[in-house]
Amino acid sequence: MRTEICERLGIEFPIFAFTHCRDVVAEVSNAGGLGVLGAVGFSPEQLAIECKWIDEHVGDKPYGVDLVIPQTYEGMGELDPEKLEEQLRAAIPLQHREFAAKILADHGLPEIPKDEKHHELLGMSLATATPQLDVALQHDQVRLIANALGTPPPEVVKKVQDSGRLVGALCGKVHQAVRHKESGLDFIIAQGTEGGGHTGEVGAMVLWPQIIDAVAPVPVLAAGGIATGRQVAAALAMGAQGVWTGSIWLTVEEAECPPAQMDSYLKATSLDTVRSRSFTGKPCRMLKNEWTEAWAAPDTPDPLGMPLQNMVTMDCITRTHRYADSPQAQAVAFNPVGQTVGMMNDIRSSREVIYELVQDYVDALDRLNTLPTE
Repeated sequence: MRTEICERLGIEFPIFAFTHCRDVVAEVSNAGGLGVLGAVGFSPEQLAIECKWIDEHVGDKPYGVDLVIPQTYEGMGELDPEKLEEQLRAAIPLQHREFAAKILADHGLPEIPKDEKHHELLGMSLATATPQLDVALQHDQVRLIANALGTPPPEVVKKVQDSGRLVGALCGKVHQAVRHKESGLDFIIAQGTEGGGHTGEVGAMVLWPQIIDAVAPVPVLAAGGIATGRQVAAALAMGAQGVWTGSIWLTVEEAECPPAQMDSYLKATSLDTVRSRSFTGKPCRMLKNEWTEAWAAPDTPDPLGMPLQNMVTMDCITRTHRYADSPQAQAVAFNPVGQTVGMMNDIRSSREVIYELVQDYVDALDRLNTLPTE
């Protein structure tokens, strides 16, 4: 199961786990995979705390950090986070604010106390990702940096590679992967439409081989709907050097997931997800609910671009997180997850998930080896 990228990173299994939870990062890295901490939503100060904690819990094991620097977004060019937030806030139409507030009011969600001010612009721009990157590069065990949306700017690629680390990015189209290769990225993550979060329209089984062929010999990690070792075997058989997983880590024991949200994931089927722009402004796969339906209605405002829409919805995200166990919260909560949610039916430890992926992979190879060749 070891591939070239395993050797470069010093990991046992080519299983990469994207998560916003530091406990999951540490458990996956300690189990032989590579945990990747999603930095969006963390201030630089908070990210420093998270990385320090992970450093203390992984020993000499490596882990990664995932940033969000979109290829295009509103306010590009402004590199001061506070000025960018002020500029973007002024560009948000009042009708979008009012529509979002009405949805929350109609569902009876309590408001956040006025003295608890929070920033609306958390990530999703070069201005906010640059300080996060600076923090990540201060930690020796961070061996990999990934960008979730588009090719990282040249200065980011150079900074990461000059530090001796690997830098890569996700994509959902072949031409995006080619752009990644031409920009000198060390690896490319090919994510099929089944995946959770920001994703394209092409299915994984069609997308993976196209991108693998288009960017060879750059290593490709396969993503989108991976929940079993059989799928890992399929990805490696196509030429991928590993798998990039995300959704399956939402229902592990170590996940920082409120009970009501966890219950939503465990009860959902693969038909309960939708690609919606209603939270971030870019197509993002999540559990469909009354919030996604409201923004998709024909007589309502169209979602704004990134990161304006995310700023509009930050109040919803904050309130549904604060009051996550209220019945009203899950009706409008942001629950990004892939179609593999239909296979996420129980709670296991992160270590168990890693070992089950490996064992299922071995079993899949054994089945193939028993097939007659004539």
